[in-house]
Amino acid sequence: MTEAGSTVEHPPDGPPLDGAGGSGEHGGEPRWTRPLVAIAAAFGLLLLGAAAGLLITLPGSGSQSVPGPVDIGFAQDMTVHHQQAVEMASWERDHTTDPALQQLAYDIESTQTEQIGRMQGWLGLWGTSAFPVGGHMAWMGEGSGHDHGGAAAPTAVATMPGMASTEDLRAMRAATGNELDVLFLQLMLRHHEGGVPMLQYAAERAQVPEVRNLAAQMLRAQTSESEYLTHLLTERGGQPLPLQGVR
Repeated sequence: MTEAGSTVEHPPDGPPLDGAGGSGEHGGEPRWTRPLVAIAAAFGLLLLGAAAGLLITLPGSGSQSVPGPVDIGFAQDMTVHHQQAVEMASWERDHTTDPALQQLAYDIESTQTEQIGRMQGWLGLWGTSAFPVGGHMAWMGEGSGHDHGGAAAPTAVATMPGMASTEDLRAMRAATGNELDVLFLQLMLRHHEGGVPMLQYAAERAQVPEVRNLAAQMLRAQTSESEYLTHLLTERGGQPLPLQGVR
């Protein structure tokens, strides 16, 4: 997505999941209509989020801050991080038969789609690239005198922590039933955990109040959601995956 409200492009950090496809009915609704409804809803959420992002510079918004490297880097990287979560949630929503997981996947998809729209709205207003160029997370520690995880991070990394690999996504597409549900919960839990350092850093060090507030809101929501994901995973006989580091 290069402008607020336009279609979100797939970033290079991971392959997009395929569409739901299939035929038949689910709850009395033809299966082929579900992707169309989801696309329309996602587009509406992107527009809503982008409109919320535009409020950052409207008179009376209370924001006079100029964005710095943390604001810009966070919005770019978290857009990429969120996009993969949205795609995994969309796949789970359309392929699980578990009502609890269908609702959870829908909630993750809709919430993070709206947040993507908000961050993309900011980036458009700031006149910066919609996505990071040359890697991720260089904004964590760069020129701030702070460090990340005990070590300075002045250079970009190829992959953010928590991101699902090509093999992970392929396995998710191939899985069905409880195997699919367990894998989704494992990947989403690891994904949430991987985003925590970025959320904490932006909540503490972003220059724009709205960016700090959004990062803090994301951190609270995803911490609570991680507890729920862990509960659902345990109920279904699964164990959390180890969190891989940046690379």
